[in-house]
Amino acid sequence: MARVTVEVPGRPYPVVIGRGALLDLPRLVKEMGATAAPVVTDRTVGGLWGEALRDGLTGCGLPAGIYAVEPGERAKSLAELERVLDFLETSSIDRRGVVIALGGGTVGDLAGFAAAVWLRGIRCVQVPTNLLAMVDSSIGGKTGVNSARRKNAIGAFWQPALVVSDLALLETLPDTDYLAAFGEIVKYAVAMDSRLAERLEADAEPLLSRSTEALEPVVARCVELKAKVVAADEREGALRAILNYGHTVGHAVESASGYTAAHGRAVALGMETAARISLEMGLCDTALVGRQAALMQRFGLPGELPPVTSDAVLAAVPRDKKSVGGSVRWVLPREMGRAQLGMRVPAEIVTRVVRALLP
Repeated sequence: MARVTVEVPGRPYPVVIGRGALLDLPRLVKEMGATAAPVVTDRTVGGLWGEALRDGLTGCGLPAGIYAVEPGERAKSLAELERVLDFLETSSIDRRGVVIALGGGTVGDLAGFAAAVWLRGIRCVQVPTNLLAMVDSSIGGKTGVNSARRKNAIGAFWQPALVVSDLALLETLPDTDYLAAFGEIVKYAVAMDSRLAERLEADAEPLLSRSTEALEPVVARCVELKAKVVAADEREGALRAILNYGHTVGHAVESASGYTAAHGRAVALGMETAARISLEMGLCDTALVGRQAALMQRFGLPGELPPVTSDAVLAAVPRDKKSVGGSVRWVLPREMGRAQLGMRVPAEIVTRVVRALLP
């Protein structure tokens, strides 16, 4: 099993990665001195893993009720947050309690935000159940819900006390969801680590077949990369923006689709857009654009997305959270493993590239 420490100043926390890691979770939570461990999940994940986790927690003497939301991004709402907080209140959780977020990014964001605001902040353990959450959203403490017009507009930075990523849980993940996660994995490779790109290219077959031996070092490397950035820039003052490569257009696609687009696939389209913009601006060469495209295609990306128009996506781009003074700051690739932050892009280039990719 791999173990990575996220060195957030003053409150470092471990990330445990490997097959069977979930079996150790009740013991680890008990050793944290928890008085209760209510579980927030979704109906699909809860039906697969919720009862076994609750039995393990109660077997360690920890009260552990379960609250399940409907699957999907629409659960990230203020109305659902209120229901989760009501669940925590009826669970009689005190400040030594620990919220268990069992699920993908939606559950992690929602439960993490609830933990951040309940009793002015209690601990949260992230238990990601899909590949996307394992390599991205469970790490770094970004929590929140969507507003009517913006993804993750309402939230807080609230670092988990522990992250447990059990690779065995990926066996039940549908192929479409599993492959979509490689949008984020390729992001790390293109923006931050050329050696990871080489590993993805060399090990594509075992990764596609969900080999634990191939997956564990890839997941661990993604966590290491994100952990390093988060430790240096917890609240996205500067460096952490590197993690948003592909997200400017990716989030715009999600917004234009009413949050029905798979995040990883939307990010993949966003990376394709960013690479073409970088090429037009003379910041990278055609070899990088082609290599990134080939790498994404190897994992079926971007793949099928909900029908969105270029006009709708272009209208959503200015609402990007990384905008400064109303001006979008882009993350653009320079070479494999290196991207540049804070780039201004002429509107006509953005329009031309987006219209070339979308109807």
